[in-house]
Amino acid sequence: MIALNRPFTEEKIRALKVGDEVALTGVVFTARDAVHGYLHDGGALPPGVDLRDGILYHCGPVVLPDERGGWKVTAAGPTTSIREEPYQGAIIRRFGVRGVIGKGGMGERTLAACQAGGCVYLHAVGGAAQVLAEAIVAVRNVYFLKEFGSPEAMWELEVRDFPVVVTMDAHGRSLHQEVLAASRTALAERLKEPAHSA
Repeated sequence: MIALNRPFTEEKIRALKVGDEVALTGVVFTARDAVHGYLHDGGALPPGVDLRDGILYHCGPVVLPDERGGWKVTAAGPTTSIREEPYQGAIIRRFGVRGVIGKGGMGERTLAACQAGGCVYLHAVGGAAQVLAEAIVAVRNVYFLKEFGSPEAMWELEVRDFPVVVTMDAHGRSLHQEVLAASRTALAERLKEPAHSA
């Protein structure tokens, strides 16, 4: 397991390869459809928020008030990332994002932006929302809560040893594309096999 700690520099990101298991420590910002659409269409980041060398997490966390007047994340599973494919490449380029966390992978435009800008796609395990929430040690802030509602808001989360796997790297390689290509090849081979006689 590779320890990836803030600051998330281009040098650290370009050293990662598809298949690397990573324990992420630092700050991530959640962003789903509403935030992606808003930023893609020219919306400004909130004052004090800088995504340069930052990490975006495709996640609509379950967040509850805590006894100290702050917030506590009780579930933080990844959202299916391909929904953000129309926006992601442009956001990576515009804001200098270094990492995107989600599930299921993304397409050619995001992969090209990762290669050009020095960014990686980090796959988080779906169905493990409560386990992933345990790696969130603090909610530092929340933005766009009134505008978009809790699941679609941008939550600023401090994480420690958050487990992810690099499935799209900054060298143009996508594990998702490779698995799809191998599956198609295997299917084509199976379809060419002669039928067994009874």
